[in-house]
Amino acid sequence: MTLRPAHALLIALVALTLPPRALAAPTASEPCRAVETQGETFTVCTIDLRRQRLRLFWLQTDGRPYGSLGTLAEAQGRHLDFAMNAGMYDKDQAPVGLYVEGGREMKHVSTADGPGNFHLKPNGVFWVKGDRAGVLDTPHYLRAKIRPDYATQSGPMLVIDGQIHPKISADGPSQKIRNGVGMAEDGHVAIFAISERPVTFGAFARLFKDDLGCRNALFLDGSVSSLHAPNLGRTDISRPLGPLIGAAPR
Repeated sequence: MTLRPAHALLIALVALTLPPRALAAPTASEPCRAVETQGETFTVCTIDLRRQRLRLFWLQTDGRPYGSLGTLAEAQGRHLDFAMNAGMYDKDQAPVGLYVEGGREMKHVSTADGPGNFHLKPNGVFWVKGDRAGVLDTPHYLRAKIRPDYATQSGPMLVIDGQIHPKISADGPSQKIRNGVGMAEDGHVAIFAISERPVTFGAFARLFKDDLGCRNALFLDGSVSSLHAPNLGRTDISRPLGPLIGAAPR
């Protein structure tokens, strides 16, 4: 379509008056965008569950893990608008903690102590039920007795009731590519993020708390963090992955 000069000028003037967030507002088919803050660049993908189905994937029909975003994208076809690794896993690519897919609990919740990020208590659960979702620390999740359609447990929590996890330092020595998920207040919009360079836990937690306005957010993983974002022409290649999460139109 060709715009007449007067129409083109009007559109340009309107665009100049819009705040940056409005210009960058995601759509269902283009959910991912770049966010620059703290001197770093993150890719943020916003999924509205009233418009998109959000589900977890682990095993294919032959019982083998999908293992990569490319394999998942090939299996799901062009309807997959977004995908990301979705929680920590063991050497067999099996979830370390709670994993629910299609309403079936395939791995039980873990309350055990141990080493590593998963056991930096409190860890937490991201759950989906219909067109609603949530992030809760594990003790609160267990008390809530939610019966989710999908759920994945990971850790640590990044933000808990509007406060950064007490064991996350402002800027510690560990820097990795990281990904995580937070929730908007209405319970319908899930916000996923991945760093484009290695960042500290502190910087990643502040992204969710201060820049994305999430009262609760969960760390999904580091180093293996990967993103499938067709609207950006991106499908990351990584080491073999465990559980994955993806969105498609309703």
